Amino acid sequence: MPLDPTAEHLLAAVQASPRAVAAHDKAAWVGLFADDAAVHDPVGSRAHVGRDAIARFYDTFIGPNSIAFRVDRDLVAGQTVVRDLHIETTMSTGATVTVPMHLRYDLVDTGAGWRIVRLAAHWELAVMIARLLRTGVPGLLAGAKLGPQLVANLGVSGAMGMMRALRSVGGPGKRAARHLFDAAAVTDIGRVRALLGEHAVLELPAGNPISVEEFTNRARTMRWDKMIAAGRTVSASVRLGESHGVAFVEFAANSPRIVSVTIFLDANL
Repeated sequence: MPLDPTAEHLLAAVQASPRAVAAHDKAAWVGLFADDAAVHDPVGSRAHVGRDAIARFYDTFIGPNSIAFRVDRDLVAGQTVVRDLHIETTMSTGATVTVPMHLRYDLVDTGAGWRIVRLAAHWELAVMIARLLRTGVPGLLAGAKLGPQLVANLGVSGAMGMMRALRSVGGPGKRAARHLFDAAAVTDIGRVRALLGEHAVLELPAGNPISVEEFTNRARTMRWDKMIAAGRTVSASVRLGESHGVAFVEFAANSPRIVSVTIFLDANL
């Protein structure tokens, strides 16, 4: 179905990112962000807040590399765009790594155009490191170069902040998300409730809060794949009837309980 004008503008702002990355146009890429924007890349690492920090992020992770976006689909809800994709990074040493990813862009109308106020990149740092090492000598050389770049551009604390992404809800989080989806598939409301925190928020589709009973009923035909654990979030590519989408399952900070489930779809049910 045709997009409304706002959705078209949001998508245009987001689609400008890979163009700037491919052109190695730092000014254009940093200019896509609001002054106080935050980049969480990957989710679970320390955020890069403000354009100066985002520029340093570019110098460390984007500028030295060639990056291609392999987008499967874009989803728009409210002032948010979610991209379901893989990103292929070729480093200066020749090592090439492809990583599955879900990107969430929250945007704001600044009066001078739509700008990204928050970018959340859901991908697994440990998976990327393992794939990089499997490329052999080029991967080892790339890792040896990245360490000094991290410290030079972000400082020791920034480098350590990046490594926080190695801690996530991981396998247990993915299992809990699968159990939630499985319980909904057989309309087991009791099991769904047992996995949710007391005040969990369920949105299906995104922006449409619903009850546990309605969520269980509407998610019973859902299928999923490409699960990613980043920080306190598990994301998954999903299909619900004829609609494709991405689900974000958020976990409490110090508990295995799920505090929210937000499902972005390419068409409303």
